[in-house]
Order: sequence, then structure tokens, then C-alpha cells
Amino acid sequence: MDADLLPIGQFARLSRLSVKQLRHYADLGLLTPAHVDPDTGYRYYRRAQARDALTIGLLRTLDLPLAAIADVLAGSTDALDQARRHLETELDRRRRTLASLTRLVHDGLPHTPVHLRTEPTRHVALTREHTEGPADIPRATTTAVNRLLTTLTTPGPPELIALFPIDLDDAFTITATLTLPPGARPDPATGILDTHLPGGTFAATTHIGPYDQIPLTTHALLAWCAERGHPLTGPIREVYLTDPATTPPDQLTTHLMLPIEQEHP
Repeated sequence: MDADLLPIGQFARLSRLSVKQLRHYADLGLLTPAHVDPDTGYRYYRRAQARDALTIGLLRTLDLPLAAIADVLAGSTDALDQARRHLETELDRRRRTLASLTRLVHDGLPHTPVHLRTEPTRHVALTREHTEGPADIPRATTTAVNRLLTTLTTPGPPELIALFPIDLDDAFTITATLTLPPGARPDPATGILDTHLPGGTFAATTHIGPYDQIPLTTHALLAWCAERGHPLTGPIREVYLTDPATTPPDQLTTHLMLPIEQEHP
């Protein structure tokens, strides 16, 4: 047998991986043995494979997925950049989660006052955006709102309302609307719809603070409705009263509304 071949146990010690890990990576095609004894099935590796094995171990300590590691071993640097961007996104999500937990520690579970209010039917421009899950809500909402604002103009501050389903599944669609002045119509070529947003009676409350902490106030709204036997039919409306471009995050004001009795225009 070639003197350069190392039995799997010796190669495992050299590469700082376990025999079980080496077998798993071989089964995935990530690190294939240089030789497999046809009689015993015993696996052997070349010393030159140690660099790849050590690279796999290093990248696994950085939580890089095995599929991305395969791309790196194949010479691609895109996989590393994608992993870095994914980690940045996850860190941002964790920071938002930490901020919400900190608010709960300081203020306790939300008991925001809720009241009933009557809303008129509104003539609106409407657009929709698909999300890949709750973590994708900020991007999808921003995309939909910007689509409305860059396509249409209003004489005063824009009245923007976003609608979200009660149940946030792995993937869902959000709706954003912009109230139109009398006689205004969106250009059909833009794909933005010209429609009406039903009025009616709503349970309403106000959230003051960052958008990513809106779920805390939503909790209070849903609990109020459930305690009084109001069906949670949705969608939940978010009415944006302040401009995030000019308002500090802790001063953003958003009305939250859940339909109790909805009109049909």
C-alpha cells in the first residue's frame, strides 16, 4: 500500500476531527477517502488531505453550513461572504430581540390601553409584498411602503397603513396602502391597485417606540380582544403616524387596529 496513505484513526488525530466526523463528511462527498480497502472497507487518507480536513473543522467552528464549506473547498469565496451577511442579519435580529426583552424586564408584560374606534372606508392605493417569514417583515414592509411613496404623491403627509395576517406562518403576504386624495388614481402600469380599505369598528391601541417592538403592543391588543370574546379575524392594521427618517426610533408612533365589525364598501 502507498506509504503516503494514513489509516482513518491516524488521519483523524492529524486533522483534529473524529472518525465519526470523517465518515460523515465522506458520506456527504465533502472529504472522500483516498483509498477504501475492498475487503475490509477500511478508509485511508493522504497527508495532503489534512489541509482540507482542518479547513472543514475551522469553518464548522464558525458555524458555516456544510454546503457552504463544500463551496469554499471548491475555491469559491462567495460562500464566506454570504455566511458573513447571514450572520450580520442574525445579529441584528438578536439585538432587536434583546431590546424587546429589556423593555419587558423594565416595564413588564404590556398592558397598553385599548379602546373601540370607528374608521371610515378609505380610497387607497394598494400593493403587496411576499415575506419569507416573520424575520422578513421589516424588509417586506419597507419595500411595499417605498413602492407606494416613490410612485404616488399626496398633498399632505402620507397616510400609510400596513395590514398583517393574524397568524405569521413561515411565508405570508403583507399589504401596504396609501390613502388617496379625491380624484387621484394610481397608474395601472405600476401594478399598484386602486381600491377601497373597508371601515368599521376596530379595537385600537397606540404603540410608541421602534417598529421591531410592535409585537409587544400587538400582544396587548390581541389579549384585550380575546378576553372580551371578539374573534381574531384580522388583518391587523398598522397606521404609521410618524416618519422614521425624521423621528427617533423610541418616538415613532403607530396605531394598531383589529377589526371588530367591518364594513363592506
